[in-house]
Amino acid sequence: MQLEYQNDTVALMSRLFMSSLFILYGYFKLTGYAGTVAYMTKLGLPSFCAALAVIIELGGGILILLGYQTRLVSYGLALYVIIAALIAHRHFADSNQLSHFMKNMAIVGGFLAIAASGGGAYSLDGRK
Repeated sequence: MQLEYQNDTVALMSRLFMSSLFILYGYFKLTGYAGTVAYMTKLGLPSFCAALAVIIELGGGILILLGYQTRLVSYGLALYVIIAALIAHRHFADSNQLSHFMKNMAIVGGFLAIAASGGGAYSLDGRK
């Protein structure tokens, strides 16, 4: 049985699931901005990183959902997640931190898969 005819639907579903995570947490960072700044500074980052995280997560999430510049945005978000994981979840002796790190690596894998397959027919990229 050939499943290739499902590729565009699967691409849409993968974009929906991956983008929902980023849109939701970007929204949480925005609405709880003071807490986001406090968390970033606790990690030793400058406060402007909070605004950068909101822009990347909300903006990138929306772009993935719409399927606009899907491959490029997916590579960018994969890199963002690797950097975030190395900053926030690098204490591997703590099983909770290791779990969060590995979850982030799975997200990276999802974005690389989206980058490899593109946005599909049900995307702004697919309308070209």
